[in-house]
Amino acid sequence: MRKSTRSRSAGAAARGRRRTKPGGGPTRSMLAAMAALAREARDRAQAPYSRFRVGAALKTRTGEIVTGCNIENASYGLTMCAERVAVFKAVSEGLRDFDSIAVVADSKRLSPPCGPCRQILWEYCGDVLVHMSDLRGRSRSVRLSDLLPMPFDSGNL
Repeated sequence: MRKSTRSRSAGAAARGRRRTKPGGGPTRSMLAAMAALAREARDRAQAPYSRFRVGAALKTRTGEIVTGCNIENASYGLTMCAERVAVFKAVSEGLRDFDSIAVVADSKRLSPPCGPCRQILWEYCGDVLVHMSDLRGRSRSVRLSDLLPMPFDSGNL
């Protein structure tokens, strides 16, 4: 992963935004770098109830990466998943045109985004590549359309 030649504010770094080399779809090494950033984000997760910590790293086609972690609340319905945190951070910063998201969790099997996250990803990111990894180094990449084969979107309205 290469840092941008543009200077970035300390605030951008604090919000979890990183720049990478611009280009097409993510390479295997890019997906590994994104998984590493998602793993770092996972360390910041607030999961006192489930103890199921998740990190995500969302990449734009121009190479900017925004991370997120899950943040739980005693009123469970107010809990935010890592993927939605990353999407909302990116969109609130004016970023668009995403090509991939990496999701890291420690579980017996690889953890894909949950249903609400799949819907948000479809709405704001389209048919992105979803790269799932665990802490033991296992990984798998699939298109979002494989995880959400009949999405509800503006075409249904």
